[in-house]
Amino acid sequence: MANHKSQFKRIRQNEKRRLENRYWNRTMRNSIKKIRMTHDIKEASANLPKVISLIDKVAKKGIIHKNKAANLKSGLMIKINRMAS
Repeated sequence: MANHKSQFKRIRQNEKRRLENRYWNRTMRNSIKKIRMTHDIKEASANLPKVISLIDKVAKKGIIHKNKAANLKSGLMIKINRMAS
């Protein structure tokens, strides 16, 4: 248990950041899932720039690693390219 004033503040900050990180992570995963589950090439291509932007934002905030972001974007591009051919 916290014994110092600064420790109470740190607990409050950590909780706030944890909730924010969970929100962004869940939002990103839902948007990725939406593209992966679609079978319509036009819909997937239209949503791709938004999802890639969201992945970049999450990586920039430090919620996911930049290499994971690159792997996710690569996987989405492969999926859409396979749908096109």
